[in-house]
Amino acid sequence: MRETSVFREFLKYASLNVLGMIALSCYILADTYFVSQALGANGLAALNLAIPVYNFINGSGLMIGMGGGTKYSIFKSQGRSKEADQVFTNAAALMVMIAGVFFLLGLFASGPIARLLGADDTVFEMSRTYMQILLLFAPMFMSNNLLLCFIRNDGAPQLAMAAMITGSLSNVVLDYVFMFPLEMGIFGAVLATGFAPVISILVMSPYLFTKKNQFHLTKCRITGSRSIGILSSGLPSLITEVSSGVVIIVFNMIILGLAGNTGVAAYGVIANLSLVVTAIYNGISQGVQPILSSNYGRGSRENVQAILRYAVTSAVIISACVYLCMFFFSGPVAAVFNSEGNATLQSIAEGGLKIYFIGSVFAGINIILSIYFTSTERPLPGQIISVMRGIVVIVPMSFLLSAIGGIAGVWAAYPATELVVCLTGAALYVLYNKKGQGTAEKAS
Repeated sequence: MRETSVFREFLKYASLNVLGMIALSCYILADTYFVSQALGANGLAALNLAIPVYNFINGSGLMIGMGGGTKYSIFKSQGRSKEADQVFTNAAALMVMIAGVFFLLGLFASGPIARLLGADDTVFEMSRTYMQILLLFAPMFMSNNLLLCFIRNDGAPQLAMAAMITGSLSNVVLDYVFMFPLEMGIFGAVLATGFAPVISILVMSPYLFTKKNQFHLTKCRITGSRSIGILSSGLPSLITEVSSGVVIIVFNMIILGLAGNTGVAAYGVIANLSLVVTAIYNGISQGVQPILSSNYGRGSRENVQAILRYAVTSAVIISACVYLCMFFFSGPVAAVFNSEGNATLQSIAEGGLKIYFIGSVFAGINIILSIYFTSTERPLPGQIISVMRGIVVIVPMSFLLSAIGGIAGVWAAYPATELVVCLTGAALYVLYNKKGQGTAEKAS
């Protein structure tokens, strides 16, 4: 495959998936805007406390979808259709089991979870309602993620994009209808979010019912080794999503002590904008995963490196644009979500946007490197990058810098963490590339 052909494939898969992921991130961003308009600062605080639940559900679906999709793409490129179908069957079984756990939590434990995540009496009922409906819709969220990943790896990225965009646009429309004409409050916001994956699945269903898909459920054993392989390959995708939730939980705890619910509401603006930016990086990484895996399966090392180079370059350019927007337009951006004109919220959010988004460029590179490793059957370095971003570095960094610099220190913890992880990721890339070259030389 020539360089121009690889670049064309990169543009096709990455651009389609970025568009779809941006639309998908509108799940939460639309909620943020409409909740801020209808319910003010308390509504924003309640929403921000509930977002980690969405991260865990979405991350679990991506773990199974991306892990299964990677294995499926490699087997498919090698002409091993039987093993490819067995991967899909195992992935579907895993999805059903994990989604069932979330559903049961929604039925019986939404209240305790809301308290655990920091909801006080002022925002408890709104947070509990949002979390409960998210958990009850977990089977839909996870089924949608599974099908999106496999359809993308099946050579139909246009359909995956169309499904994501249609589902997300329906969420925006239903958000408005449920929260304003119907005055359903926070319940309306989360109900609109829950309907979005259902609509996305309906868009994909003709592809499955007309049997255009090359992946099928097959009669086979659900083996531990195959399931572990899927989960291991998809773990970085889970950690990438969950890390957003962990960061939100830790930041909420610290900010509650520093600036109360108003500070949490201001962070809600930053966190939700960060979800959109992260969705772009996830769009690039998830978009290139099928072509990384298929080229790896065929032994096309040069193509794999070219795809990685295009992905990282794209992330750097996008990050520069994002940061310039956040730096020069922090006031208007914060004001969009500050319907009550709260001066304290406005001040905290403006300062946070300028500091927090310094980390964008490093986060983009980290997410892409993590998927690069797992797409080429080297899950360990991908897992190291993801765990460092999600827990190992960000948690102590948050407490340390907030103790030194207060609220500004909280914002600085994100770029500091991503920089440390980016340097580690670069070192892992050099190390594993040297190992790969050494192995290739011995084989020749």
